[in-house]
Amino acid sequence: MSDPQITLVQALNQALDNELARDDSVFLLGEDIIDPAGGAAKVTAGLSTKYGTQRVRETPISEQAIIGAATGASLLGMRPVAEIMIADFYAVCLDQLANHAAKLRYMSGGRTNVPITVRGLATGGLQFGAQHSQMVEAWFAHTPGLKIAIPSTPADGKGLLTAAIRDDDPTIIIEPATLYAMKGPVPAGEHVVPLGKADIKRAGSDVTIITYGKQVHDSLDAAAQLAGEIDVEVLDLRSIVPWDAEAMLESVSRTRRAVVVHQAVQRFGVGAEIAAWLSQELFGSLAAPILRVGAEYTPVPYSAELEAAHLPSTARILDAVRTVCKA
Repeated sequence: MSDPQITLVQALNQALDNELARDDSVFLLGEDIIDPAGGAAKVTAGLSTKYGTQRVRETPISEQAIIGAATGASLLGMRPVAEIMIADFYAVCLDQLANHAAKLRYMSGGRTNVPITVRGLATGGLQFGAQHSQMVEAWFAHTPGLKIAIPSTPADGKGLLTAAIRDDDPTIIIEPATLYAMKGPVPAGEHVVPLGKADIKRAGSDVTIITYGKQVHDSLDAAAQLAGEIDVEVLDLRSIVPWDAEAMLESVSRTRRAVVVHQAVQRFGVGAEIAAWLSQELFGSLAAPILRVGAEYTPVPYSAELEAAHLPSTARILDAVRTVCKA
């Protein structure tokens, strides 16, 4: 029997439901997450009714308080799952994440774990404006002690969220809102995708596209358009920290060409670190410089036309792949 087709929202809800049922130390907290709201995107719908408002806890509109409370609860043996409604609002609680949650294990000599999961949506491409449309994974990737994952499919969403909840370190799940309604096969029951394990979404031999989140689908679209001209491999990192060094090296060693694609602004982004690291590790064996495709270095515009020009696109991925394959 094939796995049922459900949306990313439903898959994330399943992960939360399963972990609340499995482990009494798991609880949820955030703004508007109890019924009837069920969260900004309905990811927590039905869970407060099923488990009660002690396990699914409504909070004030204070991201700093949400992460502070989650961190404190984790020090007492709980496994909180905190919802930060929109990724841009991480700026409000960055002190709690970067200066407290990320550092407590190190500062206690490994005696204190902070097993919190922080999840919520990132927009971009939905005309939410400059203060509600940013991809912020680079903020966290630069902070030792935090783990970051970004799913591209419903199955990966369920599996990565489950892995994050069970992890003993603070882990951030950034959920691309543009993929919330996308359906795909998701294993029923328990499903875990290990953090730090990439997935080849399309095998190829001429060039590797390294990407994650929504840009996995843009890259697959580009690869399909190039079929018969260039054989493109699409590697979905799934986790930014930890990243799958072995998978990247194996793929790019074979193809000898790489393009790194992400939604966040290109300058100073995760793609720059990947490109620098691969260039160092594979120096002398690459057939062409590694190229990056990311958003323009501006705030995200509100205008639909300007936002589309700001964000990476399939057309820009096609140009980058053709450029590296000319070398």
